[in-house]
Amino acid sequence: MKKILIISALSLLPLSQVNAQGCSVCTKTAQGLDSKSARGLNGGILYLAFLPLGIMGTLGFLWWRHNKS
Repeated sequence: MKKILIISALSLLPLSQVNAQGCSVCTKTAQGLDSKSARGLNGGILYLAFLPLGIMGTLGFLWWRHNKS
């Protein structure tokens, strides 16, 4: 089981570097926007982040509740 987890983690490691370049593009775009558009961009980022964070939080809570007893 540990071997599968290590292989999975190592295979996903390069993906974080590929996705990280999008942050600099968003930063450059946000610098050229007025405050209303920048707030809209930030709101969109939070909207897109809510679903995966909510799923992970729910699974974590259920796991914690199951292992509490």
